[in-house]
Amino acid sequence: MSHRLQGSGIGRGLAVGVVARMPEPLPEPSNSPSGLTPGAEATRATAALAATATDIRVRAESAGGTAGDVLQAQAYMAEDPTLLEDVEARVLSGLTAERAVFEAFAGFRELLVGMGGYMAERATDLDDISQRTVALLQGVAAPGIPDPGHPFVLVARDLAPADTALLDLTTVLALVTSEGGPTSHTAILARDKAIVAVVGVAGADELRDGQVVIVDAATGTIVASASEDEVAAAHADLLERSTRTSALTGAGMMADGTLVPLLANLGSAAAAADAVAKGAEGVGLFRTEFLFLDQAEAPTVEAQQAEYTALLSAFAGRKVVVRALDAGADKPLSFLNDAAEENPALGLRGLRALRANEQILRDQLTALANAAAVTDADLWVMAPMVSTVEETRYFTALGRELGLQTLGVMVEVPSAALLADRILADADFASIGTNDLTQYTLAADRLLGSVAAFQDPWHPAVLRLVGEVGRAGAALGKPVGVCGEAAADPLLAVVLVGLGVTSLSMSPAALADVRGELALYSLEQAQQFAAVALAANSAFEAKAAVVEALSDSPTHPETPTHNEGARQ
Repeated sequence: MSHRLQGSGIGRGLAVGVVARMPEPLPEPSNSPSGLTPGAEATRATAALAATATDIRVRAESAGGTAGDVLQAQAYMAEDPTLLEDVEARVLSGLTAERAVFEAFAGFRELLVGMGGYMAERATDLDDISQRTVALLQGVAAPGIPDPGHPFVLVARDLAPADTALLDLTTVLALVTSEGGPTSHTAILARDKAIVAVVGVAGADELRDGQVVIVDAATGTIVASASEDEVAAAHADLLERSTRTSALTGAGMMADGTLVPLLANLGSAAAAADAVAKGAEGVGLFRTEFLFLDQAEAPTVEAQQAEYTALLSAFAGRKVVVRALDAGADKPLSFLNDAAEENPALGLRGLRALRANEQILRDQLTALANAAAVTDADLWVMAPMVSTVEETRYFTALGRELGLQTLGVMVEVPSAALLADRILADADFASIGTNDLTQYTLAADRLLGSVAAFQDPWHPAVLRLVGEVGRAGAALGKPVGVCGEAAADPLLAVVLVGLGVTSLSMSPAALADVRGELALYSLEQAQQFAAVALAANSAFEAKAAVVEALSDSPTHPETPTHNEGARQ
């Protein structure tokens, strides 16, 4: 007989499949005294931790985007000086490197769990580093994703970022965890990769290999040991959703015919083909940092031009929005701004750093202009971290001097949103980076776990600023896009359009879900939902109020999902 389990759903998709559980973790290392000298064990431990950090960074480069950022943060954890000192102290007391790593990370894990909230959810990251390091020291494989030879629903206590980031979406139909929450790295990466997921499921430990389950992220429900009738009904639902979603492969459009171009966030030209295949109408954010990271000096105009030409050629006749180099804060560059700063998030970053090193900016804009001249894509270029009208005028004047036609700004700080009418008088367009806008609006460093609960773009303060930019854009006839993580949330995407946003850019995996959600509502309904969200007092209340409002909408059918492969 079937029974239901409840957790926190990530996304709004549905999946049906058989369970495959993550392998059990490695056994606790022996507490026997070491047969080597403390110095030898210390060398083993230090080398293994360094190798683990390197391996995670390699995975980060392969994953890119949000997943890459999460993995980079985990790699830094493997190099944390406090943890390294703890490991060395334990080795000097006579423990083996394996045991010292295990105990040091276990102790730090208890500390994080005791702090609760977001910090407690980082415990899984520590567990993964410990397991990978111990496995390396023991010369065995670390536990990883199972491979039962068929599509499956992955069930785990929690999933390490390094595993989540590189999940094979052709075989993993959905993800169910017994631990974690909406702000865990598992949830963040599942959302970024558009994986059907339900986290923090009480009773998930009882699910067994081969058991048939229905995973409904929209309701956060798992139907365990589903009956034939329940499975048949779920498959019918999936088919209907798939059919509806497949019919929406063209331009992003609302129910009343209002066009909302759906674009892709990309970090390299190599990802262009996949974005086009997933329905991207163009590129709303091309991050150019990959050309500059790990370089001793800035790449030449010729080297940059080759990459930009490849990107623009892949989107012939379509809009491509390129962000000028956004360095500083969490992305320092030795040749640009690697000086230590008390608070780098508020320091010499983005356009500020480029102005201080203008030749680097001139070379980049020249390379972009040259690439545009030999391709027929519609190139738009924007400046990062703009906070004043004067900065806007500087960037647009320089860009036009170097031959670029369409120049805009990123709206990432409240001052730019509040002065959007004046900034857009000089810029051709604005693109809102909701990740940074949320960070600066709520004074909560988005890289700092202790204040991660404030990182929610549903907050009415953030939405009000988005609305300011939307109104300014409408009044001046200037496009306003969103290229932050908020655009990938299907329901929030509808609200953003209601606030005046004219295009949305996101991870390619999220395009189909957002396209399907927009098609359910008219622009007038989106504006009504936006008003409901703005009237709330918190992010939680804003989302809950919109969910209630849309459930009352007479035209609201069952929410579509993109993930048809998992459901057939």
